[in-house]
Amino acid sequence: MTGVPDLESLRLLTLVERHGSLGAAAAELGIAQPSASKRLSTLERRLGLALVDRTRRGSRLTPAGQVVAGWAQRVLAEVAGLLDGAQALRTQRDAELRVAASLTVAEYLAPVWIGELRRHHPDLYVGLQVMNSEHVAEQVHNGTVEVGFVESPRAPRGLTSRRVAADQLVVVVAPGHRWTRRRDPLTARELSSTPLLVRERGSGTRDTLDHALARAGAGSIRPLLELGSTAAVRGAVIAGTGPAVLSELAIRSDLDLGRLVAVPVTGIDLHRALRAIWLPGHTLTGPAAELVAIARR
Repeated sequence: MTGVPDLESLRLLTLVERHGSLGAAAAELGIAQPSASKRLSTLERRLGLALVDRTRRGSRLTPAGQVVAGWAQRVLAEVAGLLDGAQALRTQRDAELRVAASLTVAEYLAPVWIGELRRHHPDLYVGLQVMNSEHVAEQVHNGTVEVGFVESPRAPRGLTSRRVAADQLVVVVAPGHRWTRRRDPLTARELSSTPLLVRERGSGTRDTLDHALARAGAGSIRPLLELGSTAAVRGAVIAGTGPAVLSELAIRSDLDLGRLVAVPVTGIDLHRALRAIWLPGHTLTGPAAELVAIARR
């Protein structure tokens, strides 16, 4: 039996691990124990794995079940982040806290940060605007949002900034690309002389790569194709259109699953800081200050 496990079955598995009891897990979900048992059996058939040992003393996860439960926790956390992020996007107009974030931050980090903030303030409405780093800075300058999050190589001029997280850019290609057969790392000059799939101008990822190549004395980017989102670039690389340099946050699962291959590179520093930005002379208070504090953890 194949198919994608449903979220409630994954949640049930994590609760069995927590309580050591199928009955307690079922009670927390508000379902009958026979229904819970049937749900777990269906999950085991779908995955082709024995996940739970059922004994008179209770229910205990098998070694495979413990691994799957760990994965399930991450899936559930990502879904919670998705829902909180969607809520923030829906409430832009009447938001009590207005936030702008670059695409990479908005897709992979901001929903988790906003979710944690709303767990402390469940009635708080957060409005999230998603755009490239250059436009985030403009929104902060204009006072349209209280705080922004960018991924630029340098702090935007005329704004207060604080580093909240770190990221690394990775050179990636599709499996079978000639670079996957290299024995030596790619050089910065080879990278700059190769047409790349890139984001549009004003993107933090593109600005970071431009800045890194210039510092390495390797020239500038040669665009093969400009695309308006990280997801579009990622999809084009997977399709074999060409190489790209993308945030590790954006392609971690693709690397794990073998959809993309990371190419080692030498002579260039592709690390970058992710920053919170706000108007100078303003002290962040209330939810805005809490959001930045959460992002820095």
